[in-house]
Amino acid sequence: MQDLQDFDEEMEELSSAEDFLEYFDIAFDPSVVHVNRLHILQRFHDYLSKELDLDAQLPSERYARHKLLLNKAYLDFVDSDAQTEKVLKIFRMNEPQTGFVSVEQLLGG
Repeated sequence: MQDLQDFDEEMEELSSAEDFLEYFDIAFDPSVVHVNRLHILQRFHDYLSKELDLDAQLPSERYARHKLLLNKAYLDFVDSDAQTEKVLKIFRMNEPQTGFVSVEQLLGG
């Protein structure tokens, strides 16, 4: 990364999983990315969404945290697959749905 101050602008320019992995200088197997690119990016997004105060960090800290989370997302698919990881909704659609219904709700109360 050349200029940490332009982090947000540079991130907006990235569009593919390969772009992100190259930007963060993460070594990757193209065959893993080819099969799992959407899943990797969704998992990365999910990890980022759980981060607190990420925007309040210095650009260098944000870069390091993004790199760590992207690498984690990529590694999730190195030894696993999309069906096992169930990142995208389509893989969770046929799972049993669980929910709690109280007796009051059943009786209309």
